[in-house]
Amino acid sequence: MEYQAMNKAQLQAEYETVTRRFEELKGKNLKLDMSRGKPGKEQLDLVSDMLTVLKTPEDCVEAGFDVRNYGELTGLPCAKKYFAELLGCQPEECFIGGNASLTLMYDTIAKAYTHGLLHSEKPWSKLDTVKFLCPSPGYDRHFNVTKSFGMELITIPMTGTGPDMDAVEEAVKDPAVKGIWCVPKYSNPEGIIYSPETIDRIAHLKPAAPDFVVMWDNAYCIHEFEGDYVPFPDMLSLCREAGNPDMVFEYASTSKVTFPGAGVSVMAASVDNIKYMVSLMTYQSISYDKVNQLRHVRYLKDKAHTLELMKKHAAILGPKFRAVLDALDREIAPLGIERRSGQADPGPVQGGGRGDDQCRRNLPQRRRSQGPQHPHRAQPAPGGGAGDSHRRVLRVPASGGPGAAAGEVILHINSKRPCGPTVPAGRDPGEAHASPGFLPPDSPGAWPPNFPEPSAPPPRPTPWPGG
Repeated sequence: MEYQAMNKAQLQAEYETVTRRFEELKGKNLKLDMSRGKPGKEQLDLVSDMLTVLKTPEDCVEAGFDVRNYGELTGLPCAKKYFAELLGCQPEECFIGGNASLTLMYDTIAKAYTHGLLHSEKPWSKLDTVKFLCPSPGYDRHFNVTKSFGMELITIPMTGTGPDMDAVEEAVKDPAVKGIWCVPKYSNPEGIIYSPETIDRIAHLKPAAPDFVVMWDNAYCIHEFEGDYVPFPDMLSLCREAGNPDMVFEYASTSKVTFPGAGVSVMAASVDNIKYMVSLMTYQSISYDKVNQLRHVRYLKDKAHTLELMKKHAAILGPKFRAVLDALDREIAPLGIERRSGQADPGPVQGGGRGDDQCRRNLPQRRRSQGPQHPHRAQPAPGGGAGDSHRRVLRVPASGGPGAAAGEVILHINSKRPCGPTVPAGRDPGEAHASPGFLPPDSPGAWPPNFPEPSAPPPRPTPWPGG
């Protein structure tokens, strides 16, 4: 029976039933690591041969350069060539960083704040107001980077084809709007793929701010879950052709390819942007880990070889995701608490959920073998665009851990409480706050109801000193 058709006594009985099941599950003493996007041991073991690629001093010499020494701040030429092939850009447009692309993103915003970008009239810290566009739902770490510098976060609704471009084009008329966060392929958390029209409209933006920046986080550029790799447009070329050569910074890494804690990242931008950023970073670092760069290039070889490796990752994750989907269909779908795309949106959120008064979730009929899918995100229909009226938004990390049987999945969703970090429509997405996933009987919003409401979201931090 659907929960909304139950009376209070039936809801109380259901609550007691699922509580017993929850206690039984706890009694199995499973060691479940539910960290989002964290690869399992089997995936890490899959690529551990990379650790022995460089064995001798001679192995550490690439094109006459000893990678153990100082130098090459922008990265090894072979690493630039490798990432250029992955992204579809040019080697001279690549800057090779450390293990996390998020560090390069943060550094870009930090440099804009302290020094300004290539076309800035002054550092952003000297401006009265700095605003940043945040397509929502989106990636909370992105939002928090700009929020940490005291910037005003502007919610842009997400659609089935990417950000609402009418809203974006209207927002960029304000010269205080300095940029937008974008995850164009398998966007967090709904798995949306930006449509060609959306990408083209972003490339052709005419912002009032001369230093407006598109933060293009192409984290999942080669992360098809099922089927063959589907080519994706090179945003640098599109912006250049549209007359905006310096508007985009693109980021990617090997975090979901090799080791998330010891991978290699890349920042791609116009040659002029790279030269400007290097002029600032010269005082920050002499070079990143070139030994690791060479190790990755020698192991991954090229795009074709890397795509073969990604298929092996998908083979490991596939049974786990199917177990989760089976559990969702078996345990959640019959309860009538899902919300399908196209229904009234309760408002933007960050990090992986949407909240309304019934905590409805996008839990559609599952789609199997319908084109490329991403191993770490809920999936869109092929093409990621219009017509995808059944998107899943519940992100369940399926990597598991020691003792985690793939079929042992029991999900409990409280239909009386907003789910995930929620924000009322029109509010700053940076003000979202997390709600716990499982609610014990004495928690606000748990069955039976009539407990105190959750506390208000925490206040925004004060702006960065000098801002």
